[in-house]
Amino acid sequence: MRYPTPQELALAARALVAEHPDRAGLRQTGVSRAGRPLWLLSVTGRAGGPRRVLVVAGAHANEPVGGATALELARRVVRDGGGGADWHFLLCADPDGADLHRTPHPRSLLDYHHNFFRPPGPEQPEWAPSLLTPDRLPPETLALTALLDELRPVLQVSLHGTDLGGSWVQLTRDVPGLAEPFAKSAAELRIPVETGASDAAGWISPGPGIFVMPETGAGPAGAFHPEDTRLSTWCHPGTTAIVEVPMWASDLVDDPAPHPDPRGALRMLAGRLTEDSGRVAGLRSGARGTDPGSAALLRAVDWTLGLIPRITAEWTGAAAPAEATAAAVGSIDAFGRRLSLRAAAMLLRVLRTQGHPAAPGLDRLVTGWCEEFAARFQARWVPVATQVEHQVRTVLATYERL
Repeated sequence: MRYPTPQELALAARALVAEHPDRAGLRQTGVSRAGRPLWLLSVTGRAGGPRRVLVVAGAHANEPVGGATALELARRVVRDGGGGADWHFLLCADPDGADLHRTPHPRSLLDYHHNFFRPPGPEQPEWAPSLLTPDRLPPETLALTALLDELRPVLQVSLHGTDLGGSWVQLTRDVPGLAEPFAKSAAELRIPVETGASDAAGWISPGPGIFVMPETGAGPAGAFHPEDTRLSTWCHPGTTAIVEVPMWASDLVDDPAPHPDPRGALRMLAGRLTEDSGRVAGLRSGARGTDPGSAALLRAVDWTLGLIPRITAEWTGAAAPAEATAAAVGSIDAFGRRLSLRAAAMLLRVLRTQGHPAAPGLDRLVTGWCEEFAARFQARWVPVATQVEHQVRTVLATYERL
């Protein structure tokens, strides 16, 4: 099994509708900035009740598992009835980004990063409202918010995937009882639970790997723009679950033992991140955005590099934790590694295209960082079918316990 492209998702959705025309439908619900269609697959629950669920796939271009999960969920709703709700699946929220991130079946972390793309925050459909005024929102965001206003779902699910680590769930409000089936699924499928996810540092955790987003002003809300999290599309009326699953698993993010020196570790990680990002920034001036693809890659490089001083300041400031688990420090370690690696990988794509003399050296750097990342975290590949199964189970368990 491989990660399907947006075009393949649309074809599979049409086949499902053709097979079950009385239960399923497909409609275009908007267009991307480049004019690509945004497709909504809808499946009617057997009870025909008023409840609606919206599942969003492909909000981050580098996290392609969601589309495959959405299709499998749609098939199960057709088969099992979907708990009496009508289910709606936005098959790919960012088809432009998906066109730039080309890794249908990565064989290694290096293979994954050789064609890597993750757009800057203002160009991410779910995150744009936290960074832009309403008159500047991209069409993908407008299409998603219009869907939320139209459907008013009791549950919105956003399907995400991390490159290396474990699985976790972020919630806009607690869903009692979710931790047990989530943990059971992860254990059966040999997927570690990320108990100290850096994206949810300081959040309330009603169970391992389950994190509840704080109210505005109530505390930290994650590594990216903590003051703005509740302006994202996750926070429309109803409950939202963000379900993360890893491409490569690491048991180091599931270690509950206390870390002996979290502040010392964070100072070391901040120093490494500053040094690594500096090496990438030193090569940035040699790249030019001569076409739409390279321009998008460079915007993403600049965005990623721009985040780093704020993040390292957070890691070394007075608020840095004096006590933390080994899992939490491991999650931060992975987070820092992927920032500099992503910036380097996207810059390498541009330098290669332009035949820049620095490209071979940067290629060696990216290769070395990928090998170190995989070795440090003892990475093991999680088959795509396993990633999909865990997300499907978690989504259905969330709805059942809502």
